[in-house]
Amino acid sequence: MDKKLLLRTALGVTAAAVAGTLGTDARSAWYRRLRKPPWQPPPQAFPLVWTPLYALITYAGARALSRGDQDERQGLQRALTVNLLLNAAWPALFFRSRAPRLALAEIVALNASNAMLVRRAWAADQRAGLLLLPYAGWTAFATALNAAITRRNHGSRR
Repeated sequence: MDKKLLLRTALGVTAAAVAGTLGTDARSAWYRRLRKPPWQPPPQAFPLVWTPLYALITYAGARALSRGDQDERQGLQRALTVNLLLNAAWPALFFRSRAPRLALAEIVALNASNAMLVRRAWAADQRAGLLLLPYAGWTAFATALNAAITRRNHGSRR
């Protein structure tokens, strides 16, 4: 695998991770007041899950981007870029804008983007596609959690 490609992918993934971290405020009074389902993981679980997921996205992304023809690589690069932008946007919508319903619509779009990313990565390299499945699974779980919070807090914006 090309080390420059791995570094560029790592920088993009890191930018999304940093933006997501900066957008998250699980200590806010607003968030603490929200009614959450009993199956929500404890707050400390989220960085423990996201750190290896971001590592997988980096490695799988770079691995897939190093294979295939120019058109396939360009399509995969666009899919990864859009995916990382959607990934970074969700925390700001949910925590900073305090808009769980809008965040739910956004994370549904992220799930569609995940499916596209996995499909494109799989076409370039099956192992890369497989390595992205935990990310897609966690995001699907996060979608269910976002939906449950939205249902339990209808009209609870501020």
